[in-house]
Amino acid sequence: MASVDQLVDSIVKTLKDRLFIEVEASGRHIHLSRQDIDTLFGKGYELTRVKDLSQPGQFACAERVTITGPKGSLKNVVVLGPERKASQVEVSLTDALALGIKTPIRQSGDIEGTPEITVSNGDKEVKLRQGLIVAKRHMHITPEDAIKFNVTDGEIVKVKVFGQRPLIFDDLVVRVSKDFKTYIHIDYDEANACGFTKGTLGMIIK
Repeated sequence: MASVDQLVDSIVKTLKDRLFIEVEASGRHIHLSRQDIDTLFGKGYELTRVKDLSQPGQFACAERVTITGPKGSLKNVVVLGPERKASQVEVSLTDALALGIKTPIRQSGDIEGTPEITVSNGDKEVKLRQGLIVAKRHMHITPEDAIKFNVTDGEIVKVKVFGQRPLIFDDLVVRVSKDFKTYIHIDYDEANACGFTKGTLGMIIK
């Protein structure tokens, strides 16, 4: 027979699973196309996988680059794999100020008409015609969890984040796919605002 403590733990876990979604904070990073990998690291170069990320098939690489704008540079920007059809640089609004570039808030992959940015690895350099964005805060969610939390793909929701400085984020886009794992993604400006620490939870507000 289960003890009282075990029953309480079970109830807490059930409520947690039904009410909360884990939050992750994403730092500045870059996704590279095959052409730009060849330019920056050499023809046929293969990215060095060092850490799997929460989303299936996504990983952090050992490779780092420098990104440069009119006012300054940001060094040691992590490259994320796998390679993409088009290169994309994701920064925070604070990073954008340091670069001196007015950067739009966009969903990942929506880079048409976005600012250009210079990417370098030592003496090797590529000037991206477009691709610099601040990632719109969003949620990756499985179809099963979308049903559980009563949300649909493309829906805009509010989420209360229970960090050390709890707050409510508005205008958070829901992205549903069977290829996802369920997490809320914010950048480091947003993470600092809510007092984020690893394991921070969020709750959708309807």
